[in-house]
Amino acid sequence: MSESCITLQLHHICVSPFLLSQEKLQEISARLKKNMIQGLGKHTHHKAPVKMLPTFVRATPDGTEKGDFLALDLGGTNFRVLYVRVMEEEQKVLKMDSQICAIPQDIMRGTGEQLFDHIAACLADFLDSQNLKGQTLPLGFTFSFPCEQIEIDKSILIHWTKGFSCSEVEGKDVVKLLRDAIHRRADYDIGSVAMVNDTVGTMMSCGYKDQSCEIGMIIGTGTNACYMEEMKNVKRVEGEDGRMCINTEWGGFGDDGSLEDIQTQFDVVVDKTSINPGIHIFEKMISGMYLGEIVRLLLVKLTEDKLLFKGKTSEALLTPGRFETRFISEIEEQDRGLKNCQNILTELGLKWDSVDVRLVRLVCDTVSIRSAHLCAAALATIVNRIRENRGLDYLKTTVGVDGTVYRKHPNFSDKLQAMVHRLAPNCSITFLVSEDGSGKGAAMVTAVAHLVLLTLNCKLTQDQSM
Repeated sequence: MSESCITLQLHHICVSPFLLSQEKLQEISARLKKNMIQGLGKHTHHKAPVKMLPTFVRATPDGTEKGDFLALDLGGTNFRVLYVRVMEEEQKVLKMDSQICAIPQDIMRGTGEQLFDHIAACLADFLDSQNLKGQTLPLGFTFSFPCEQIEIDKSILIHWTKGFSCSEVEGKDVVKLLRDAIHRRADYDIGSVAMVNDTVGTMMSCGYKDQSCEIGMIIGTGTNACYMEEMKNVKRVEGEDGRMCINTEWGGFGDDGSLEDIQTQFDVVVDKTSINPGIHIFEKMISGMYLGEIVRLLLVKLTEDKLLFKGKTSEALLTPGRFETRFISEIEEQDRGLKNCQNILTELGLKWDSVDVRLVRLVCDTVSIRSAHLCAAALATIVNRIRENRGLDYLKTTVGVDGTVYRKHPNFSDKLQAMVHRLAPNCSITFLVSEDGSGKGAAMVTAVAHLVLLTLNCKLTQDQSM
């Protein structure tokens, strides 16, 4: 079969189902907007696939924040403790020092008291090493598990994930559990605590550099975004004035079946074979945990149809998860992409020729472009909403971004930015890559919350003296 015939058949099987026109992306954006409004509603949020969770972060940095802060980042089998200094004069967030602590398996599956005692002990060791035990510093707590946030310093664990199963924690306030563990030790204390979602941390860490940053976005292993919404639209929280940061949890977009018309046969398989079928459909179409598997399934199909590798697969290619998402980035590199592709195909035990290599690159490019364009449609929904909320003809804003897909893929950021500008033509968007959103960002959330608290206390004192 000639190369042109192979390319035509490959286009029909592979490329066409993944191509989304600008009109289709605008339609997807309109669906997401509808889901977002549903998620914000007092009586509709419980049925909304896009949860739109209030974070109780009421302001972004304005450059006047300063002071020393602690940050605690718990999201897996290790956790980090950081000591961060915010410097008003130079508008810098400096990581003075940090320490990584392991969480043994028996503690991950033990009692909640054991877990938080372990965290408190590691925090004590860190404070000792920094000669900080005599100080009572505010703390930003990045707790990357599903929670319902009640206040900036009160967050209820809904359920454990990531291999944790500690008893007596689900349904409890994790900030109180941390404070109780520290008080059991009685050898140090912490000041005010701010609970932080990693997406919010990304927005806040970028917001200190650029005060127009009102959106945070992560495109890595998973995907999510947050933004500053008008309080009058946040029906689940009392109050009409000002703004609040909303954690969209946009990975759940499509969980109600609203993306079925653009799901390919390969997306359906990825969802059905995942650990959470039917959940986080949008995330499964665009994030790093799943892109490699989508490409692998495509390559298997094309090989079975005798359009690749002379119809001969390999054990590695037939193994789920064996085609890693990082391979896509390496294959799409401009200078070394062809050579990288050859090496990867050889590593996977495949016998390839030059046509195979070019077609595999086309498959990777097709999947990553769709990911970038879907992400652009979602981001355009947010920037257009902010502009409409404020009654502006033209919006100028900044998006703080993090995540391995955005950072490491050679073309992803360019493709995303180009499409979002087409989908939101009345918005000028600057993209700023975050530096340690879950660490420095957590400290910035705490700094802003601490400054607000000090201002309120100062006003209260003045009122009482009048």
